[in-house]
Amino acid sequence: MRLPSPTHFSSRRHFLKWALGVGSALVIPASLLGASSSQRTYRVQRGDTLSGIASRFGVRVRDIQRANGLSGDRILAGQSLVIPGDANKQPAAMAPVIAATQKLSVDRSRWQYIVAHHSAIEKGNAAIYGSAHERRGMENGLAYHFVIGNGIDSGDGEIEIGPRWYKQLRGGHVRDSHVNDVGIGICMVGNFENHPPTERQHASFIQLVDYLQKNCVASDYTFTVHKWVDGARHTLCPGKHFPYQEMTQRYRA
Repeated sequence: MRLPSPTHFSSRRHFLKWALGVGSALVIPASLLGASSSQRTYRVQRGDTLSGIASRFGVRVRDIQRANGLSGDRILAGQSLVIPGDANKQPAAMAPVIAATQKLSVDRSRWQYIVAHHSAIEKGNAAIYGSAHERRGMENGLAYHFVIGNGIDSGDGEIEIGPRWYKQLRGGHVRDSHVNDVGIGICMVGNFENHPPTERQHASFIQLVDYLQKNCVASDYTFTVHKWVDGARHTLCPGKHFPYQEMTQRYRA
């Protein structure tokens, strides 16, 4: 399809109305959408919401809407969105994880599971939980590979890297020995029987799992949660307010 000259349109709104009418076969130039070469693009995944994407990238919903000519919140899996901001800027919570992991020798074929947990208590961080786990006789200390704070004893949405990830050691976060051998444990601080994760925890969790899925685990890995591994009669973790539906749609658990 031949694209009319931009001067053909009386306004950007006129162009967008025309573009939406011709369907998905049209590739819209970023310059006409107000995007620049420094901006990022993001392909919408199953389970994504516009507010969740905005939170993940630290931008406002209305800025994403404006950059993409959206009048509402409806988005579709597979859709490409322009994300306003610096394309080279990593989400702040992920910067330490990416920097540390790039220095490690990660055997992707080894990691077969990503397992979600909550702490079931409202306070704590990686150091506090690590000390508690050592007192309980856990040889390698902190049972999890990552801990995501809630703003009490570490930053809200802050991702702390545990010694097991630095050393690429098996986890100690579930009863199932095999899943401990090949499963990455991520714990969000808080009791999700009483409330959901904070918005920043939620965003950091998605950023972390997305990164691990792309860079660190086997292509046929399984996303799961503690109670699905060990059974609900042993644990309620990660609690009834964990976003199960969103995560299972996104990661096909």
